[in-house]
Amino acid sequence: MSNLHNPPTLNSISPLGFWDDAIGILSRELSPQQFKTWIQPLTLLSQEDCEYSLTIGAPNRFKLDWIKKTFADRFQELAAQHFGRPINVNFALAPEGAPATQNTGSTPIPEAAMAMLQPSTSPEPDTTTSLEEGAFEIGDHSKLNPNLTFETFVTGKANQLARATSIQVAHNPGTSYNPMFLYGGVGLGKTHLIHAIGNHLLKEKPNARIRYIHAEQYVSDVVRAYQQKAFDRFKRYYHSLDLLLIDDIQFFSGKSRTQEEFFYAFEALLSNKSQVIITSDTYPKEMAGIDDRLISRFDSGLTVAIEPPELEMRVAILMKKAISEGIPMSEDVAFFVAKHLRSNVRELEGALRKILAFVRFHGREVTIDVARTALKDLLSIQNRQISVENIQKSVADFYSIKVADMYSKKRPANITRPRQIAMFMAKELTQKSLPEIGELFGGRDHTTVLHAVRKIADERAHDSQLNHEIHVIEQTLKA
Repeated sequence: MSNLHNPPTLNSISPLGFWDDAIGILSRELSPQQFKTWIQPLTLLSQEDCEYSLTIGAPNRFKLDWIKKTFADRFQELAAQHFGRPINVNFALAPEGAPATQNTGSTPIPEAAMAMLQPSTSPEPDTTTSLEEGAFEIGDHSKLNPNLTFETFVTGKANQLARATSIQVAHNPGTSYNPMFLYGGVGLGKTHLIHAIGNHLLKEKPNARIRYIHAEQYVSDVVRAYQQKAFDRFKRYYHSLDLLLIDDIQFFSGKSRTQEEFFYAFEALLSNKSQVIITSDTYPKEMAGIDDRLISRFDSGLTVAIEPPELEMRVAILMKKAISEGIPMSEDVAFFVAKHLRSNVRELEGALRKILAFVRFHGREVTIDVARTALKDLLSIQNRQISVENIQKSVADFYSIKVADMYSKKRPANITRPRQIAMFMAKELTQKSLPEIGELFGGRDHTTVLHAVRKIADERAHDSQLNHEIHVIEQTLKA
């Protein structure tokens, strides 16, 4: 690490050195599929106008938006660690012909093929990588991340049903629940669970034909098969799997040819009693741009939601991951972070990386004050995101009642229940105390709020429909 008093500039440490280090670190942190899909196509663009600035280029608008949303904080941390001071990392579309992190070769995709796969309004996937001769052979790698197992999955009320059914499927593939459809917001553990199922089956049956694939990569496979007139090989591979794990199926939206090929693969696998497991950020019947016959097939098996982790689970996740990083975190610090960051596990991991980078750089111990300083910008954003007023409006809109009904003394069931749900969400998603929440709901006593919170929490544990409704409202609030 560089000297704290004389931090190096981009002129004294090569940006290419940073890029090599960053790519190496991310290749170890991500699964091979994730790395190939998201990181490998990126380019380090030169910067001449700012001494402490770098720009990373993405090959298309879709990948640019995704990288900014998902990996911006991580690149910022890696740059700060490498150069010994904060670096402004920007993201932009790479100019045509800019080399990616690895030269994978490219072959133009016929416009007719892309037109069949892509709606005119959606971003195109990266489909320039040429098809390897054996890409669809049975011996192809499973693409599983060996670190994502049931043992490394932190369990709580929010995901215990999803974990239990995943274990059941892992022990009885093709018979217990087929297909299995996991849905929930970003960073809640869907990908971890389906990798865990694959790893368990691979351990039990080393010769099992397993494939994990992100939906966007499946689209690319269809494009390349079309390009090279290799659909027989494509079908032979995908139709003969023992276990197909497909992540983020919502990426199929509007891609009619991809959906058609997946439908045939889906039917073939189920008829062979092979297991199909699908994840999405949306409940099947609410997915836009997906063919009705596919939605019907998705709904024919078991559909399980994964909810945002509750407080105790978030604390457990933080403490476990801090230990794995070699810098244990006390329970009071973990509670402080978990109380402020409520949305998903990925957000918690990002916060933990910020704290650990801060303490390593400054040689400090992990305390609440240090955590508050390290997460200053993140906590400021969180505090602005969700208010009780926004919750009241979102719940009222969802249940088609007036916002004024949240404060009124009316007690019909069609008003009382949404009001209780709003109180529950206010307690879960804000830092307000029970008396403060009661005051914002028409001056109600804190015991009324407590009753509502306990009632909805108890019902949510047993009522999948209520679970889903609250999940949808939360996604609306965080959009």
